[in-house]
Amino acid sequence: MFQIHSLLDLIFWVLALGAFAMSVWALVHALRTPARSFAVTGKLSKKLWMLILGFATLFAFAAAVGYLYALSIFTIASVIASGIYLADVRPAVREIGKGGGSSGPYGPW
Repeated sequence: MFQIHSLLDLIFWVLALGAFAMSVWALVHALRTPARSFAVTGKLSKKLWMLILGFATLFAFAAAVGYLYALSIFTIASVIASGIYLADVRPAVREIGKGGGSSGPYGPW
């Protein structure tokens, strides 16, 4: 017999795994980015982003292992925080490391 609850549980578990993967990706990128890049771009400090993304990863992990419900406010907040980092902060701080003297108007020579 087909049970809709088991299918929904599977869908929400996959979503929780996706939230955890996104949070880990953002946290690892923030770890590898120099603190100077955050200051130069005018974004929040590296320490504050590490704190935000650390909690986001913790809550997403808790949802992935079933401790929190996948649609809890903490899991949703972790997706929002990781999404803001990946969509706004990551592109800005990546541009800092791409400088150089041999760069033309359309990229490096």
